[in-house]
Amino acid sequence: MAPVKGQLTVRGLVIGGIGCIILTAASAYTALKMGALPWPIIFAAIISLFFLKALGNTTLNEANVTHTIMSAGSMVAGGLAFTIPGIWILTGTNDVTWWQMLIVALAGTVLGLICTAFIRKHFIEEAELEFPIGESAAQTLIAGDSGGKTGLKLFGSMGFAGIYCAIRDWLGALPTLFLSNVTIPGVSFALYNSPMMLAVGFLVGTGAVVAWFLGAVFANFGIIVGGSSVGLWDVATGQGIVTSLGMGVMMGCGIAVIVVNVLPKLPSLVKGMFSTGASGKGTNGAAGGTVVGSTTSAFARLSGKMTAGILAGLLAAIALVICFALSLGPLPSVIVVVMVWVATAMSAQSVGQTGIDPMEIFGLIVLLLVAAVSDLPAVQLFFVAAIVAIACGLAGDVMNDFRAGYILKTDPQAQWLGQAFGGIIGAVVATVVMVLLVQAYGPSAFGPQGDFVAAQASVVATMISGIPCIEAFVIGLIAGFILHCVKLPSMLIGLGIYLPFYMSFTAFLGAMAKVIYDTVCKWRRKKKAAQDSLSETACEEYEKKQNETGLVVASGLLGGESIVGVLVALSAVIAGL
Repeated sequence: MAPVKGQLTVRGLVIGGIGCIILTAASAYTALKMGALPWPIIFAAIISLFFLKALGNTTLNEANVTHTIMSAGSMVAGGLAFTIPGIWILTGTNDVTWWQMLIVALAGTVLGLICTAFIRKHFIEEAELEFPIGESAAQTLIAGDSGGKTGLKLFGSMGFAGIYCAIRDWLGALPTLFLSNVTIPGVSFALYNSPMMLAVGFLVGTGAVVAWFLGAVFANFGIIVGGSSVGLWDVATGQGIVTSLGMGVMMGCGIAVIVVNVLPKLPSLVKGMFSTGASGKGTNGAAGGTVVGSTTSAFARLSGKMTAGILAGLLAAIALVICFALSLGPLPSVIVVVMVWVATAMSAQSVGQTGIDPMEIFGLIVLLLVAAVSDLPAVQLFFVAAIVAIACGLAGDVMNDFRAGYILKTDPQAQWLGQAFGGIIGAVVATVVMVLLVQAYGPSAFGPQGDFVAAQASVVATMISGIPCIEAFVIGLIAGFILHCVKLPSMLIGLGIYLPFYMSFTAFLGAMAKVIYDTVCKWRRKKKAAQDSLSETACEEYEKKQNETGLVVASGLLGGESIVGVLVALSAVIAGL
């Protein structure tokens, strides 16, 4: 029996494919309209399980692969929407043909798929990162399958977060930011009114979030406020230093991951990705899944022959396509293909530690690198950013799905094939949506003052002239590499430096909530042990239930906002038709 049997099914392909079309279109629209893109994974997991259960005789692994297909195109749409509209904003004209956009989308998708196949084992099995979104998806499937108190806790917290966010987003009765009236020059000080962001801080872990927050404090109050107050630079210059430093630290971390963790273990990573069967810690919620290894699997035989030469041939083919079809030229094309490996590693590290995938940042970093060594026109530079952003967006989605699969013992081959199927669909659908929107509304509709704010693409457009502070970028690059080598959370520090302060501040409060929760749980365990004379084994079981409750409730808060974000996007698409 092939390992994908019972997991990657015809009905799963149909359900996942239809869902992928809908979610991709919604994601493209909301990314352009609202400058944000919620993770669709939790929503896709619930919908997949619902329809498969209605058809009968399903398993969590089939549902997991189906939701992998369904959510794949959303991040492809995000990568496209966060970059390409910058061309229209910058030039005021539509200089991109539909086939160029499609090649960009497909190139980014294929590169993302290739890279994630080879980095899966390190990030999922060896690095043991949290991947809070993937963890939430797994817990959602388990709760939906088992019901009982676990289901009540998860769906109760999910319902609370969903209603809360519907009041905020649909009714406009709650602000997006609290404390936004506190004015600190150069610092976006506020409290993000987001259950999802608080849940991310709770799930990621106290130590990691503290490092994240310290990076934000250093950048905003040390460099911007401190430096400008003593006259070292003005506020705008300080912001440019912070942006450059943050990008440098994240890129240095990405390079270190590839050099230190991936390249030396490439043969074992290949074997780990394409070996038969599935590995993982697993839970009893995965019971019934088909995870039987077989050396007769056609995919296993094919992957067993996937030598370095074949890989090099695939990458060379992609480089040639983007070189000639997109007029990038040989050197920029090679840089793009090589740097995608670094960028997808950065994306996986970021998503694994924070649940955040700043894909356009990674695309921007590579764009600036290409701009420094070539004289490509602005349109081609945006193509560079788009290819990398799409690859990184897909990598973040794939790694979340792999994390859920690792918990549920889903076969990674089935997930990867499902991701490929959904990713290709997403590339086509996202291209169609983008072309239709620009033809219907015109290039002038995109930008801060237009119908589609396209906030991320606007940032890319303003950065097209180059890195604000080369010295800070180089310092960050070296620091990020060294920090990773000495096992400090350099990606989190870099994110804290780069992201708006209110996001880091809110995640930090989520981590502090985890500290309080753990303290209260410890006190309750001591009290219960004294009152009921619990044995050591009973105390450990009680602690396990307490930890599970915190995990499940936080996952529900995260999932509730994610689902409402998708529903808001769907309603926006329908209203805009």
